[in-house]
Amino acid sequence: MARVYLETSYFSMCVTSRTDDLDVGRRASSKLWWQTQAKHHDLFISPEVVRELSAPAFPSRDLALVMLRGLTVLEFTTEVVELAEVLVRERAMPAPAVEGDALHLAVAIIHQMEYILTWNVKHLANPNKRTHLAVLCMRLGLAPPQLVTPDLLQEFDDD
Repeated sequence: MARVYLETSYFSMCVTSRTDDLDVGRRASSKLWWQTQAKHHDLFISPEVVRELSAPAFPSRDLALVMLRGLTVLEFTTEVVELAEVLVRERAMPAPAVEGDALHLAVAIIHQMEYILTWNVKHLANPNKRTHLAVLCMRLGLAPPQLVTPDLLQEFDDD
């Protein structure tokens, strides 16, 4: 089973009430992944996912938080915080290093996730960012996770 870090935007899309075509399609893809693909992977989140989804202003907060039940929460270690700072300093991720994208990415790298499942195509699942991240991780002796959207991470039972 692959180790998959579920980033906040994945849960957000699962519970969104937006009705534009793109978000309706992403919500359907996300829910389908949860129903058919989650069982094929070891799933992880971080305290940052919990923090972001717990924000009082987060729409559908209760629905999103229910999805977190039973998932393994990865620790924020000194290594995670230091890597998040490097990711921001090297412009692989936007500031701040103490929250958001840099922290999601750092926790996934330090805890050796194989994938980050995300709908954040601006900062995470972005081909330009992937290349920059791969080079930076190589310099640091770390293995970057693959940054994917739910429609790209599919496993099927052998029939």
